[in-house]
Amino acid sequence: MKRRRGIAIVAAVAAVLTVAACSSTPSPPASGSSDKAKLTFWSWVPGIDKAVDLWNKQNPKIQVKLDVTPAGSNGTYAKMYSALKAGKGAPDLAQIEYQELPGFILENGLVDLGPLGMNDKKDDFVDWQLSQSTFNGKIYAVPQASGPMGLYYRSDMFDALGLKVPTTWDEYAAAAKTIHDADPSHYITTFPPGNGAWFTSLAWQAGAKWFGLKGDTWSVNIDSPETIKVAEYWDKLRVAGLISTQPDFANGWYSDLQNGNLLTWPSAQWGGAILSGNAPDTSGKWKAAPIPQWSNGGKFVSANWGGSTTAVLKGTSNAQAAEKFAMWLNTNPDSINLLIAGGYGWPAVKSALNGSDLDQPDTFLGGQNANKDVFAASDAAVDTKWAWIPTTGATYSHLNDGFAAAVAGTGTFVDAVKAAQKATVADMKAKGLKVKEG
Repeated sequence: MKRRRGIAIVAAVAAVLTVAACSSTPSPPASGSSDKAKLTFWSWVPGIDKAVDLWNKQNPKIQVKLDVTPAGSNGTYAKMYSALKAGKGAPDLAQIEYQELPGFILENGLVDLGPLGMNDKKDDFVDWQLSQSTFNGKIYAVPQASGPMGLYYRSDMFDALGLKVPTTWDEYAAAAKTIHDADPSHYITTFPPGNGAWFTSLAWQAGAKWFGLKGDTWSVNIDSPETIKVAEYWDKLRVAGLISTQPDFANGWYSDLQNGNLLTWPSAQWGGAILSGNAPDTSGKWKAAPIPQWSNGGKFVSANWGGSTTAVLKGTSNAQAAEKFAMWLNTNPDSINLLIAGGYGWPAVKSALNGSDLDQPDTFLGGQNANKDVFAASDAAVDTKWAWIPTTGATYSHLNDGFAAAVAGTGTFVDAVKAAQKATVADMKAKGLKVKEG
């Protein structure tokens, strides 16, 4: 991409720092009637097929064909980019994660949904989730779900060790030592070297703000003091041998969750579905608690891990119908309950908790209503000023490479963070974007 083109588009986007309250002149609605249409939708969300089936049954004039894609796959996004560039083959709608939206907007690949109805419906959504979909006052996607952070822990094993649930990261480190000293095969958790997104959520919770945009200049501040603090913390636990460093979402990790070798998992709200689906024999032994804090007695601070949107892609001839479906999918109570059953995450619509399937005791968590007791407060405590860049996926890869090297004996997690900073700046400049470090 030529430098001039990249800067021009970024200036027009005026992006990631701007929330839904920002004003802008509405652009004309994209073409397409909502009366009759056939739509193609790419998504990976569990249970979304049932929601699509319900829509098709209730809306015979607007039919949606679901194409199931790999979850959060760079390959899926690359296919979408290629189709947009070619001007053919792109779906009408697609599942796009929050951190990927700036890249699609940079390429002018998404439809502004405001004039199609979203401007009148934006108050239905959690403010910080809507802000992740809003750029220069324009809403480019319907927020779907997020992942407010908490701490899943084996309450039975904590009780057996006489451990209290850690409320601070210092207490968490002390518990890590108690757990491993009691049984060398047991660890408080794993630091997954291939999951930069997980680490990003921890940096977010520590107060880091990696990215921003002012005018036509992006800021990149991955190696901020807040992030270095988080990396140093996990480096110390790693060097002391108090944590595992095996990959998450792999067979060994699932096995260790099942057999009790891992006693906690700092994770998003949707992590409960992962645990219950892959360690069913531990039902009743887990509970959820608030994410540990860096300071004791201060304002509670949380962060987000994961989450995605339903976006309408440029080139569709049925933008109005697509917006109508996307809005229904993410606000209709029946649709939301179907998505909840699939474990899709924390809904973006404000009304989703009270009276829904989320607001129920969880047998797997010993009857705890964790959504009401833990994750509602976590969602309310997410720092809304977090922002993304068009090359977030590459940043994750840089972090993963550095973390894997540290685990293999070369360098540290701190080194990985510093290397990711340099590499990300280079990535942005290679796209012709103006970048300021720090």
